Amino acid sequence: VQLQASGGGVVQAGGSLRLSCAVSGDSISDYTWAWFRQAPGKDREFVARIKRSGGRTDYADSVKGRFTVSRDRAKNTVYLEMNSLRPEDTAAYYCAAVRNGLGSVEMDAYRYWGQGTQVTVSS
Repeated sequence: VQLQASGGGVVQAGGSLRLSCAVSGDSISDYTWAWFRQAPGKDREFVARIKRSGGRTDYADSVKGRFTVSRDRAKNTVYLEMNSLRPEDTAAYYCAAVRNGLGSVEMDAYRYWGQGTQVTVSS
């Protein structure tokens, strides 16, 4: 399976962006999907997850109430809607997947990764 992340850009604080993770090679229905981010000089960190079973979602405390992860089976794409963006949200954002698993907040729970898409939030 291949993941192609897109949708990053430069936005002012308080603005919104929607990231997309287009998937090829398999159906998104059989995977748990997650978004991670990595700011310069920092470790990659968990942002959000949508589980394979039931589509339940989890979020990092830092984005809860502002970000929404979703999936569109018809388009075979996973999304991260980001609202009320803050300068501290500036990072490269990565989509990740694990087949037939629940994933976790840890990177090593995910086997498949897309390339990063850069999000820059100016103050």
